[in-house]
Amino acid sequence: MKKTIFVLLFFFLFFGCKEESKTTLPDIDNEVESVLIEVKDSIIEEPKEVIETVVPKTIEQIKKDLTAKGFKIFDYVDEKTKDTILMQQYFMAFLKKGPIRGQNEEESAELQTLHLAHLKKMYDLGYADISGPFGDDGDIRGITIYNVPTLKMADSLANSDPMVIAGRLNIEIHPWWAGKGFTLR
Repeated sequence: MKKTIFVLLFFFLFFGCKEESKTTLPDIDNEVESVLIEVKDSIIEEPKEVIETVVPKTIEQIKKDLTAKGFKIFDYVDEKTKDTILMQQYFMAFLKKGPIRGQNEEESAELQTLHLAHLKKMYDLGYADISGPFGDDGDIRGITIYNVPTLKMADSLANSDPMVIAGRLNIEIHPWWAGKGFTLR
């Protein structure tokens, strides 16, 4: 009988402790969920993508900017469309055969590389808008259109071309008017 009481006592203690431990342990699922809610609430949302809108300049703003930089401009009204066209003075440089054309093939190739680098630099700096060679073998070898305010500046830039410095090309520059913002087609 002592054995039976001892087994029953052990049985009650064993299951009683298990039941007691269940009531004293915190409800982990609820606690984890509340922590997650707190963390979620405290997270600052990442900023949404910012979309910049470029507001185009008005004709008056463009005119003001150009005249402030020293460019010559004028307006005319297209009779057909009744649109006002803003004209700007550019400078067209004709690249002509120069007096020194006796360079060997290697020197000519090196000058051509330097010439193209010069034209790319003029374009990258915003001084030249377009350049290109002519397709024939005439005296006029190509053109560059300079987008600068003065003939003196266009002349200085054109004459700093390595081909011109070497005497392989000469420069002839003329003022040239075109509609501001028009593109080639």
